[in-house]
Amino acid sequence: MSHQLSKAAAIVGAAEANEIGYPEEPRSSLQLHIEAIKNVSDLTGIPISDIQGVFSTAWTSELAEHLGLHPKYIDTTAVGGCSFEIHVHHALCAIYAGVIDIAVVSHGENGWSQRRTGKEGGIDYPRHPDAPAVQGTMPYGFSGPPSYYAHAMVRHNHDFGTKPEDFAHVAVVTREWATKNPRAVMFSEESHEFGGPISLDDVNNARLITWPLTMLHCCLQTDHGGAVIVARPEIARELKTNPVWVAGAGESMGHANMLEMEDFTATSAARSSRAAYEMAGMNAEDMELAMIYDSFTVTAAITAEMLGLAPRGKGYTLWKDGHAAPGGRLPINTNGGGLSFNHSGMYGMQLLVEAYRQLSGTAEDGVNGIAGKQTNASTCVVNGTGGLLSTTGTLVLTAD
Repeated sequence: MSHQLSKAAAIVGAAEANEIGYPEEPRSSLQLHIEAIKNVSDLTGIPISDIQGVFSTAWTSELAEHLGLHPKYIDTTAVGGCSFEIHVHHALCAIYAGVIDIAVVSHGENGWSQRRTGKEGGIDYPRHPDAPAVQGTMPYGFSGPPSYYAHAMVRHNHDFGTKPEDFAHVAVVTREWATKNPRAVMFSEESHEFGGPISLDDVNNARLITWPLTMLHCCLQTDHGGAVIVARPEIARELKTNPVWVAGAGESMGHANMLEMEDFTATSAARSSRAAYEMAGMNAEDMELAMIYDSFTVTAAITAEMLGLAPRGKGYTLWKDGHAAPGGRLPINTNGGGLSFNHSGMYGMQLLVEAYRQLSGTAEDGVNGIAGKQTNASTCVVNGTGGLLSTTGTLVLTAD
């Protein structure tokens, strides 16, 4: 059946909230959700009232109420930053099964604003301090995402002879993409005091967060709202927007407690991508573009290996050798990534929005007087990572 699911639905539009990044006035998660949904409705011409399936990380009932909807399909899957790729997978299945014709996948997270108001950003991805995954790791020095991912980098260094400096290339190239995207937080020195191009020395000598991760190895913490609409092929063909086909999808998980991770240098993306490639009837060599979760530089590099885009131990070379950079053979994270564009806490929606824009030919193309970031790619692998290198959702998307 997996092959029958291929291209049974398309992403027909993607949009963001009106203001993202570091807004002057604090914004709520709900506001970010609703703005993004309205914007994608306007973009596609699909009335909000036509939406039959609502997919979000625990916000679905709240969203349906505010939108005046009585959805036929409700999904509240919340497994971290890959939830949105998994939502697209589930929407594909629901559409193929004939349960719904049109679905919205939405995300709103005020990772920046909540720090200013002292309030929680929402109920998107709860992790209670008494949970075994938390209690079981704290005695071993794990006390926040940087400390967990630092362990992954150190293990990669040990097993493959890499160095933290190798992963610095990921940050430098990703920032290069950000300087082509006016919406990126780190677009320029005018957009942020630390914005504009960076060098390897900048990354290596930045403030230490958790050894060996410096600040520039770590993602941003921002506000973001985003939404995509997924629709049946017959509907996709009638719209004013260009459809991007869901050719393949897969999901998997490895652990909840990172101490149960079999290998700190290998994630479940190997399994989720294998399922996605199989459904699409394609493989890693067919991918012309990649959107890879980059909560940290090591996340992106290890994931590239899991996706089959680089040999084990050599993921960082995609960035070091220029393949992932503007003009390279495999552009990666063309919006500037979670490292330099935007990262609200869960980054999977930003991956979807940029993948849609690239494959539909509507990415930034120089209208702001810069070189632009539109590629000529017709295939893209999108991989979200949730939890602590725990859960993954992989999509293979193709241009019309």
